Amino acid sequence: MSYPDKDAKAGWVSRLKSGLSRTSQNLNYNLDGLLNKRRLDEKLLEELEDILIAADLGLSTATKLTTKLARTHLNGAISTGEVKEALADAIAEILGPVAKPFVPNPTLKPHVVLFCGVNGSGKTTTIGKLAHALTRDGKTVVLAAGDTFRAAAAEQLQIWGERTGSQVFAKDPGTDPASLVFDALTLAQKQSADVLLIDTAGRLQNRGELMAELQKTIRVMQKIDETAPHTCLQVLDATVGQNAHSQVEIFSNLINVDGLVLTKLDGSAKGGVLVALADKFSLPVYAIGVGEQSEDLQSFDAREFANSLLGIEAN
Repeated sequence: MSYPDKDAKAGWVSRLKSGLSRTSQNLNYNLDGLLNKRRLDEKLLEELEDILIAADLGLSTATKLTTKLARTHLNGAISTGEVKEALADAIAEILGPVAKPFVPNPTLKPHVVLFCGVNGSGKTTTIGKLAHALTRDGKTVVLAAGDTFRAAAAEQLQIWGERTGSQVFAKDPGTDPASLVFDALTLAQKQSADVLLIDTAGRLQNRGELMAELQKTIRVMQKIDETAPHTCLQVLDATVGQNAHSQVEIFSNLINVDGLVLTKLDGSAKGGVLVALADKFSLPVYAIGVGEQSEDLQSFDAREFANSLLGIEAN
């Protein structure tokens, strides 16, 4: 995903800051109260760690960040601004390796992307936004309505198909999802589409039969292309906070999750969970979402995110 021009890039950065404002305001309010005119000693570091945990960065990541800060600033005078800059640098260092924009492989016709996640995570909307970005970049896209249990999902995809000029492959509600995906992939291959984006039904981690169905869908498409899906993206709702960890663990144990997309950052005070996920799983973060509009899903930039989280203005 790319920005059409500088104004579009600036607009996204502004929306990102606004989307992360609840997380940033809570974090910075607590940091400002803690750090005002204090030396960075062991007690302050413990309190700082508690603040980072409360911002959903998790115990392990919070400890890593405060330990790094202690190496260079322990028992020294340090301003609030300097602490925030140091934390932003450390967070960007964690996030940098996972920031990976989605780029379709041009040798695949199509590049098959399977979306998975729990109910309500925002998969269908994410697919529509990604289709918007891809078609804007000149790619031909087919959308597969693999969530055959929720009629509204196919209707949503139809709307996105009209908006983006993408073909939508759908069947009657209740159709076997694996069969639908098989036919959608066959169609996309015949048309030499650049990308096939496959929606799937939301499934709770504790529903074994639904998880088995997802595995079946993958096996069936591999009868046509043994390398498919070429990318498996798990969509996560940022408002669930630390529960995102168990979601990633369970889906990764069942299928080969290649990367993550975090949605609804604009409705959450738990945006710090993205840092914890990156630190724990090292899975690529392909995109983040901060709103409902087409342009509100963009490639993930580590420095932009870290600065927005700490309320730091870019130079």
